[in-house]
Amino acid sequence: MTHALTLEHAKEMDKQDALAHFRKEFYIKENHYYMDGNSLGLLSKRAEESLLTSLNDWKEHGIDGWMDGQEPWFYYSEKLGDMTAPLVGAEKEEVIVTGSITTNLHQLLATFYQPQGKRTRILADELTFPSDIYAVQSQLELKGYSPEEHLVQVKSRDGFTLHEEDIIHQMTDEIALILLPSVLYRSGQLLDIKRLTDEAHKRGIVIGFDLAHSIGALPHQLHEDGVDFAVWCNYKYLNSGPGGVGGLFVHNRHRGKKPGLSGWFSSRKDAQFDMDHTLTHADSAGAFQIGTPHILSSAPLLGSLQLFEEAGIENLRRKSLSLTKFMMDVFQQELNGYGFTICNPLEDERRGGHISLQHEEAARICKALKANRVTPDFRAPNVIRLAPVALYSSYEDVWETIYILKSIMEKEEYKQFENTRNVVA
Repeated sequence: MTHALTLEHAKEMDKQDALAHFRKEFYIKENHYYMDGNSLGLLSKRAEESLLTSLNDWKEHGIDGWMDGQEPWFYYSEKLGDMTAPLVGAEKEEVIVTGSITTNLHQLLATFYQPQGKRTRILADELTFPSDIYAVQSQLELKGYSPEEHLVQVKSRDGFTLHEEDIIHQMTDEIALILLPSVLYRSGQLLDIKRLTDEAHKRGIVIGFDLAHSIGALPHQLHEDGVDFAVWCNYKYLNSGPGGVGGLFVHNRHRGKKPGLSGWFSSRKDAQFDMDHTLTHADSAGAFQIGTPHILSSAPLLGSLQLFEEAGIENLRRKSLSLTKFMMDVFQQELNGYGFTICNPLEDERRGGHISLQHEEAARICKALKANRVTPDFRAPNVIRLAPVALYSSYEDVWETIYILKSIMEKEEYKQFENTRNVVA
């Protein structure tokens, strides 16, 4: 920075923002600054409308809503998968919207983790979200292997980020499968998916990614990069609502592969109601569905995905990077000397959609922010995550957030709160 940033800078950037009009599509509280879209995105009017459509289909048609509704439920998961595919750089038949992120992960681990000979281990990392590790541990145990011996977790050099070289070094001939996050949930580091996939495949290892903290914030090229499988939730940057249905990707080279966990909706659509006890599974990612689609938690995603089609994921990525860079610049200008450390990568190509601040008083600072009209996110033991979301956050929101944080630190307002997390942090 060569000149001091001001509120006027923020307002001018908002005037020049080609995506600014999407803000009016969302329900945003006046004089409130929502910086937790990396945990739960805000409700859009389109999502509300598509949910009401499915409710009306239920009201008007009853069970006939499966085929005769305005949005027939029988094909809903496939339709949402088709709409999601461009966001992850996939062919339409490679994506399905179904289940939850962890049930989908169990499905794909059950499908792709096939230990043979000395290849019995699963490679993950020590910074990934706990749920992924729980799933890996359970799948190892189901196959009769001890997680203590057969789960390999790459160590972090600094406690916040990973080095691709360290991951590659652990790709030994004992590894059967690799599971990694695309963006680390604490630090916001974006891993090099293509490089890691190429290195895994050179060694004959299946590799999958958890896209929970990247889908909707940045573009992916899963098909082109050759990723074997991926899972994600849709309630963060994709704004599908609390506990909204998840999604998964399986590369076309695995097309026709039998699902590890089969269920009624694994079936080929035209054969499903034959009621045969021999499964004829779908010849697409639809094979990896298990149970009946959760229509009322799927419906908001339809409206949300319409907004992504209109905005364009590349445009959203550019704005997201601009917002987070502006946030870091204002932060460094105003909050040096207050005990914070920025622990997310500073380089655009290595950063996801949020910034990550370390502070020994992080929990009580987050409580003070909430008391001052800012919704942040706390991650134990000492991290504050702030996510200005391209579809609905403004540069002025970012400016006000940092200035409220500065006021809290100057006045030591955080000291009135306990430095412990709430039940839901």
